[in-house]
Amino acid sequence: MSIPKKILLEVEKPARYTGGEYHTPPDKADAKLRFALCMPDVYEVAMSNLGIRILYGILNERADTACERCFAPWPDMAAKLRENNLPLASLETGRPLKDFGIVGFSLQYELSYSTMLYMLDLARIPRRRSGRGDGAPIIIAGGPCTVNSAPLEDFIDLFCVGDGEEVISQLADLYIKHAPRGKVNKKAFLQEASSLRGVYAPEFNPSGQNHTVKRAYVEGLTAAYYPVKFLVPNIEAVHDRAVLELFRGCTRGCRFCQAGMANRPVRERPPEKLAELAEKIVACCGYEELSLSSLSTGDYPHLNELIKELKKIKEKYNVNLSLPSLRADSFEAEFADSGRKSSLTFAPEAGTQRLRDVVNKNITGADIERSAVSAFSAGYSSVKLYFIIGLPTETDDDIQGIVDIACKLRRLYKEHGKGGQLRISLSTSVLVPKPFTPFQRVAQAHREIIEARQEYLKTRLKKLGVNYSYHDYKASVLECVFSRGDARLAEVIEKAADYGCFFDGWTEQFKYGLWLKAFEDCGVNISDYTREFSKTEKLPWDFIDIGVSKAYLEKEYAAALKGETTPDCREGCLGCGLHRKDFGGCENRLNIQYSKNYVTT
Repeated sequence: MSIPKKILLEVEKPARYTGGEYHTPPDKADAKLRFALCMPDVYEVAMSNLGIRILYGILNERADTACERCFAPWPDMAAKLRENNLPLASLETGRPLKDFGIVGFSLQYELSYSTMLYMLDLARIPRRRSGRGDGAPIIIAGGPCTVNSAPLEDFIDLFCVGDGEEVISQLADLYIKHAPRGKVNKKAFLQEASSLRGVYAPEFNPSGQNHTVKRAYVEGLTAAYYPVKFLVPNIEAVHDRAVLELFRGCTRGCRFCQAGMANRPVRERPPEKLAELAEKIVACCGYEELSLSSLSTGDYPHLNELIKELKKIKEKYNVNLSLPSLRADSFEAEFADSGRKSSLTFAPEAGTQRLRDVVNKNITGADIERSAVSAFSAGYSSVKLYFIIGLPTETDDDIQGIVDIACKLRRLYKEHGKGGQLRISLSTSVLVPKPFTPFQRVAQAHREIIEARQEYLKTRLKKLGVNYSYHDYKASVLECVFSRGDARLAEVIEKAADYGCFFDGWTEQFKYGLWLKAFEDCGVNISDYTREFSKTEKLPWDFIDIGVSKAYLEKEYAAALKGETTPDCREGCLGCGLHRKDFGGCENRLNIQYSKNYVTT
């Protein structure tokens, strides 16, 4: 432990910084590569991240590699580090980040960018890659945000786009190859690394000028690595439970969903493998809850079979089985007896059928009603609902539709509930038109419109006794800017970091006024990124190939404007682009039956 006890006693939640969690691997004194796995958020959030757990396990199972963790210290600890002239260090051994060979950041959301610079500053590592010589660590970045690397290219040596399981081992091999005597030949490493699938080095391929970068993906999950000895957090994590990843990808085709497009094709784990993993995780870690993870858990074709097996584990180890957010058409009676009757989560996304068709959320009012009746009859008395506002073609009637759904649920509970008061929690987010979605070129809704609709919902839902929460528009604007941004934003991010902007995903730390000042000082207009992008306009992420073709995204946007839906591609391939040889992992490729409206090349 590198932080003196005196300091730990003076900060909030000192266990964030002590390390020594159950299942921490022993240090490897002779490791040829020391890899710092970082996430620019607090301990409780980072320790809940499945990707961190997977990569940590893969690297530490290598005899030649030692992987350690470092997460963003809360402002009180950062102040103590500065006062005592202590550099930011790893949790496992207290080794300063600047002494690692590779420092890798998992970027899960755009509002973490300035926090990454905050961590580099505390670690005494130069922010910009141009200021880091051969003696500095190689800074890499992975996670969902890397599908548009442009705003961060001045800071990151190497981007990893897509699944990281195979790439992370390839990079470890290359590093050791180019560091025969412990000191890496940085230029040679970066140049060779940039030839790997899914890997992008801005030094050798600035803004994708030299070649296209194809997203890395794991073809199958049956044999893919999955950890069973999770590190058990020192304090309660945000998601303090065992997690089973059922499958990766999604076939539904919701037009606002980046993850659904960028993680195709669907790859599933067989139910017998999942049951085996579940028992090992629960037995090793002592969790009291087991959760199922995927983009659309109700679409797992073996879910009923899996739940029957998981119930045996539940009874054997006395654990609760938790169901994540379900589509409103995927609740079945078999799910109802799977765990405690605490709360059920549905995501209708839009208040009317017309708008659900626009976003291709292929559920109906009847689906919502049927699922609610099943849940209430099974004993559920609490429902969480998620909607998006600011969607293309949205009208006032669509907003009223959200209120109508809440009213309908109250009526259904009176008829089918098991007693007690129904608790409805309803949340709305603001559409962020993300790269690689059919809505990637649309304008973000103006602040006046969003705030008026939030106020309308607040007033109407309060009368119904619904607990209403909503995302702050200001944070959503910045998310839009950085998700669709270009290289000009590097200066803005750096300026904002100078002003003390970090932990922007935390309401109490978000300093929107300072962000506006940073944009003004750098002469960059926010509206340049929230506006509509023309069809002929080159996009900063055009050199990334995620598998889904541009032509397919354009056809889907045209269908959205007509209110036309596209079926689930499990029903037959629609030619989204994954049938190409370079993305041959799609199971539907064996039976390609293109609709005449969706033929792509």
